[in-house]
Amino acid sequence: MIKILKAIDYCFYIYMMMILVRCLLTWFPNVNWQNPVLNALRSSVDLYLDFFRKFIPPVAMFDLSPIVAMIVLMILERVCLFAAYIFLSALGVS
Repeated sequence: MIKILKAIDYCFYIYMMMILVRCLLTWFPNVNWQNPVLNALRSSVDLYLDFFRKFIPPVAMFDLSPIVAMIVLMILERVCLFAAYIFLSALGVS
C-alpha cells in the first residue's frame, strides 16, 4: 500500500515541478517553444493553468494563477492520498 501511495505522491510532485519549470522558462524570452519537449511541457501545463487564468487576472505584469493552481494541486494531492488510503484499507491491502 505504501508503494501505491508513494506513486500517487510522485505523480503530483512531478506535475508541480512541471508547473514550476514552465513558470521559470517564461522569464527567458529566447526560449524556443517549438522544441517538442518544451511544446509538450507547455501544452500539458497550460491545460491546467488556463482554468485558473479564466478567474484570476494578472496583477500588473505578474500572473498569479500558477500560485493558486499549485495550492489547489497540493490540496487535491492530500485528498487523493487520503481517499486512496481509505480505499486500500477497506480492501485490506497492506
